Amino acid sequence: MRVVSRAVTDESRVDGEETPIAKRILIGEPLTSEKLDEQLLPKKMALPIFASDALSSVAYAPQELLMILLIGGTALLTLSPWVAVAVVTLLVVVVLSYRQLIKAYPSGGGDYEVASKNLGEVPGVIVAAALLVDYVLTVAVSVASGVDNIISALPELNPFRVEIAVGFVILIVIVNLRGVREASSVFAIPTYLFIGSVGVMIVVGLARTLLGDAPHASSADYGVQAESLTQAALILLVLRAFSSGCSALTGVEAVSNGVPAFRMPKIRNAQTTLTLMGGIAIVLFAGLTILALISGVHYAENPCHLIGFDCANNPQPSLMAQVAAATFGMNSIPFFIIQAATACVLLLAANTAFNGFPLLGAVLARDGYAPKALNTRGDRLVYSNGMIILGIVAIGVLIVYQANLTTLIQLYIIGVFVSFSLGQIGMVKHWRRVLRGLKELTPEAAKQQSAAIERRSAVSGLWINSVGAAMTVLVLLIVTITKFTHGAWLVFIAIPILAVLMIGVNRYYRDVEHEIRMDETVHFGSSGDVAIVLVNRLQKPVMKAIDYALAANHQKTLAVHVAITDEDAAKLQKEWAEHDMPIPLVIIDSPYRTYTSPVSTFIKKYRENNGSAVVTVYLPQFIVGHWWESILHNRRSRRLAHQLMLVHGVSITLVPWLLDSSEVIYGRRSRPLPGQQRGGQPVAEVTAHRPKKTPPGSAS
Repeated sequence: MRVVSRAVTDESRVDGEETPIAKRILIGEPLTSEKLDEQLLPKKMALPIFASDALSSVAYAPQELLMILLIGGTALLTLSPWVAVAVVTLLVVVVLSYRQLIKAYPSGGGDYEVASKNLGEVPGVIVAAALLVDYVLTVAVSVASGVDNIISALPELNPFRVEIAVGFVILIVIVNLRGVREASSVFAIPTYLFIGSVGVMIVVGLARTLLGDAPHASSADYGVQAESLTQAALILLVLRAFSSGCSALTGVEAVSNGVPAFRMPKIRNAQTTLTLMGGIAIVLFAGLTILALISGVHYAENPCHLIGFDCANNPQPSLMAQVAAATFGMNSIPFFIIQAATACVLLLAANTAFNGFPLLGAVLARDGYAPKALNTRGDRLVYSNGMIILGIVAIGVLIVYQANLTTLIQLYIIGVFVSFSLGQIGMVKHWRRVLRGLKELTPEAAKQQSAAIERRSAVSGLWINSVGAAMTVLVLLIVTITKFTHGAWLVFIAIPILAVLMIGVNRYYRDVEHEIRMDETVHFGSSGDVAIVLVNRLQKPVMKAIDYALAANHQKTLAVHVAITDEDAAKLQKEWAEHDMPIPLVIIDSPYRTYTSPVSTFIKKYRENNGSAVVTVYLPQFIVGHWWESILHNRRSRRLAHQLMLVHGVSITLVPWLLDSSEVIYGRRSRPLPGQQRGGQPVAEVTAHRPKKTPPGSAS
């Protein structure tokens, strides 16, 4: 065990560090745990937090659907309404299915919890791995799509695509680290502006069409260099268009993972938010698809296949930009509002992942499948470690793929449909188990009204989730077939690797828990108590360490010096006698100029000769005020402490000595002591509580 002595106030945090000024400015003042309930979200604030991904998907899902069909020529665009209807039908089924999941498993585990409890450990970790991968890709795709829309309005920014994308990820991380409520306040306006502006555009576009003045897109006059397709290739192309359109379903699962973040009644509020999200997404997706077809938008996978378009000098405008320009006019105020709102909501769609990923990481950490640090709340009561990890990985993906939406979209939705499928299969098994339990009730209990209500609920849930399971499994097969060779194979490698790592972490935690748990063999057999103060030279820090050791009233206290040279040993013995030190000095020769080995050998021999005494080693350690001083001090004491902790029966006590440079930390009135702000103590009291250098003769 390592015991660290700290001369700080009772209000100090365990880590003993104050919040840096830059951190306070970026993230805000720390919140106490008692304020956790205040961070819970009402429905109107939860919608932009958890639904931004699903709502923003309608900005690129129609674009991807039409883009794939256009590979076969403009004639295939006549199939797009039927493909869109299939996507909308699937979205309705998935929303209804997740309403059942929220009711049955409201703890926030979502598909992971359903799969773990109903299908077993391996399906559970596969779902968790798939969701984690999907959250990373959600950030990458959303940010890349947002940057794409910005560049559509401002083409001169195209050379800085990656830098802009990385900058937005960093900004979103910082906003989320400030807390759920502050993030929802920031993201609410762009989300509702997007819903309202796109809704108005759809109404205006359809009204113009009914009045005989249909919008006309700039790309409608471009011809298309179509590929010749066989019948089998045509079928695969349509299926690929459907799978790309299914990107509109991403983010639906986020509400089920975020149920704990809702205000009471949590289940009803989460279900209502999910229904609102699904309804809005369906209206916007269908409306945009219809307007794109009416205005004749031609969006090609390879812009150079558009005959008449200068692909060498101009980036291809997004579908949203073309529809907005056709409806309101290019460079009009409504056009720029649409583009700004779309870019904002696409960028902020990444926020859904920054809520889902940390919550899922916390659940995995509690279950032992992820490092425990993911279950730690930060200063603003959010799982900040998960947010930071997500941001770093997403930035890496954006850099590798150069923030290219067309490439990134091929990796997308694989993970989410893996979780959809296993989650729905798990819910089917859940309802079947519930129905079996109801059949086993006594005749009297089965006649009660509550049993009848529960049976009807279970039957309806079984039907809904059975349909959901069948459809999501079918879509997963389609997505796998159509996207595998376009880059999705990477996801199928990443998910198993991550799942194996999580199982490995769980096995490690399980083995450690088994190793340290109490059992009948545990006994208290130590006899004796000896303190050893390691002495290099006779100085004030050593005197303070001796003072601490004496104040602890050990049965025996020794000073030990590791002699590298005879001259140093002789000098120390002389000074020891001159100052009449109150404890005996033991000199240990070290012919190989090492420190740890002679000390550990001395301790082992002492325990052999005097029984199984508990040995406490006191090590003086400097407290410094500048980062570079840590390079110049304490290296030997840190190494000794680390290595001596491996010796059986030894505990370490680090005795701090504040150098004058520590005034940087403790001496300024304007800077609080560690933990002082969180304890609510006024800054003016800082100087009065500054730790003093303890003189010899006092153990305070």
